Amino acid sequence: MIFGAGTIGRLGDVARELAFRRVLLVADHGMVASGHVDEAVEPLSAAGIEVVRFHDFEVNPDTSMVDAGTAFAAQEKIDSIIGLGGGSSMDCAKGINFILTNGGRMPDYRGYGKATKPMLPMIAIPTTAGTGSEAQSYALISTTDSHIKMACGDPKAAFRVAILDPALTVSQPRSITATSGFDAIAHAVETYVTTKRNPISEIFSREAWRLLEPNYERVLNKPDDLEARGAMQLGAFYAGVAIENSMLGATHACANPLTAHYGTAHGAAIAMLLPSVVRWNERVAGYRYEALFQGTQALARRLEQLAEAGGLRTTLGAAGVSRDDLSMLAAEAAEQWTGTFNPRPFDKKGAMEVYEWAY
Repeated sequence: MIFGAGTIGRLGDVARELAFRRVLLVADHGMVASGHVDEAVEPLSAAGIEVVRFHDFEVNPDTSMVDAGTAFAAQEKIDSIIGLGGGSSMDCAKGINFILTNGGRMPDYRGYGKATKPMLPMIAIPTTAGTGSEAQSYALISTTDSHIKMACGDPKAAFRVAILDPALTVSQPRSITATSGFDAIAHAVETYVTTKRNPISEIFSREAWRLLEPNYERVLNKPDDLEARGAMQLGAFYAGVAIENSMLGATHACANPLTAHYGTAHGAAIAMLLPSVVRWNERVAGYRYEALFQGTQALARRLEQLAEAGGLRTTLGAAGVSRDDLSMLAAEAAEQWTGTFNPRPFDKKGAMEVYEWAY
């Protein structure tokens, strides 16, 4: 991990050290418009590295977008990949890498350790402080027809290098700062209490929370504050490391069906659900929450305050979710992989309670 304002200027040297010669740059159209693609291409070209660009994907990349990127990359004879942007860019880069090197279809890699052949070396350059995908070996890809997210992971899908340049996050709209930042906060909170947590994940969860909680409001109020931006970006990275070691919980399990059926932005869905999940988990994880932030109720209230500071909706009802859909959403939430790591056993009944509390 390379951290600091202006570190994107080191991209050419880093890529050359990794023996990149012809690289696929995966970045959405927003990255092109912001000028960040040019910022990445310049040091690469100066280092004598050919750059092939792929931009045709959207937020929450699906299997058809990954297939399109793979078909494009296969014609270009690339030897490496760079993911530039938010979690969508990095997930798409990983997805392309899976199929390009190992064949098959994206669902073939659902779960962990399904890639049997070597994968291309990759560099991550996050321009948001949110998913922590740059620190993880998982790609989150939605199915084109059902929009259900699949977690596809393998040790070979991890980025070789992550370049964290907080200056790149200044250009993002306030809404993206709010949703992506709250997602990172949720990662810190959820990873700290999962059944898979361990001493390594706990270190990163706590440090992520320490960096994210006080700086979330700072970046919203002062978007040009590079110190706060850096703290958020580093916190999101640490939370990503925590996920890699401990996974997530019921909040993400309940959020994914909302995105699939209502198109709710992931971070916005998380903001509506996390306080309720914290309260729902209190009977088994209260002592953990107390170690994190003054106890369960205080933590839940603080999370609500942060969501309000980001202008995020705080109830499902206010977001237009129909109460008649809750049973259907709960059934789908109960099938989500992340729910299996929740500290309190999580099933359809539990998901229904969380949705009711968040309504």
